[in-house]
Amino acid sequence: MTLDVLFGFHAVKTTLKHDPSRVQKLLIIADRKDERIGQVIATAQQLNIVIERCNRKVLDELTSRAVHQGVAIQCEPMQAKDESYLDTLLDTLAEPAFLLVLDGVTDPHNLGACIRSADAAGVHAVIAPKNNSAPLNPTVAKVACGAVDVMPYVQVTNLTRTLQHLQQRGVWIAGTAGEAEQDVYQANLSGPLAIVMGAEGKGMRRLTKENCDFLVKLPMAGEVSSLNVSVATGICLYEALRQRRS
Repeated sequence: MTLDVLFGFHAVKTTLKHDPSRVQKLLIIADRKDERIGQVIATAQQLNIVIERCNRKVLDELTSRAVHQGVAIQCEPMQAKDESYLDTLLDTLAEPAFLLVLDGVTDPHNLGACIRSADAAGVHAVIAPKNNSAPLNPTVAKVACGAVDVMPYVQVTNLTRTLQHLQQRGVWIAGTAGEAEQDVYQANLSGPLAIVMGAEGKGMRRLTKENCDFLVKLPMAGEVSSLNVSVATGICLYEALRQRRS
C-alpha cells in the first residue's frame, strides 16, 4: 500500500488528534526545535508513533517541494465514506440536516477549500459522485487545514439517486445556477438542506439541476459573471448558517 504524505502543521496536528491510527511515521526537519514543533513531537510520542529527524531535502522531495513548514506524516490513505453513511447520519442528527453537494469539482485545491468552509459553517457531510470528482489526497488535506479528518466526505455512485433519496428523507435540495430567479439571500435555507455546487466552469449537470427543489444564485454587481466554486460555496454556506441561527 502506498502511503500518503500529509504536511503542514494544521493537517498534521488534526490527523494526530482525530485519526492517529492512520499515521505510520512523523518526519521533522533536523534543525527545527521550536515550541510548535515540540508540541507535535510530544503528541506523537504519547501515541507511540515513530519519529524521524531528516534534512530539508528529504521533506522537499516527499512533499514535491510544497510548503511543508518542516513537518510531515506518512499515513494510510484517507478513505471516503459510502452512501450508506447518509442514512446513519440522518437517523442520528439532533438538528436539521445541513449538507454540501459538489457536482463534479475536480480540482483538489477547490475540494480542500470547500471542505474547510463546510467544516467552519457547521455542515454535517460533504457529498460528491465517485466519478469526475477530485479524490481525497494530501493536497486536499493541506488546503483543508485538517478539516478532512473531521468532515465526513461521502462518495456516491449515482448523485441523482442520492438527491432523490435525500428528498424522501425530508431534505430540501438547493442548487446554485446563474439563471436562478432568486438570489441566495431571498431563499429559505433554514430547514433540512443540501446545497449543490456545480463543477468549475460548467456548473451543475442537467440531471442534477432537474432534481433540485429550487435554484439560487449569487448577485454579481461587477463585470465578472461568476466566482470560483470554493468562494461561492463559502458565501452560500454562511448565508445558510446565518438563517439557521436566526
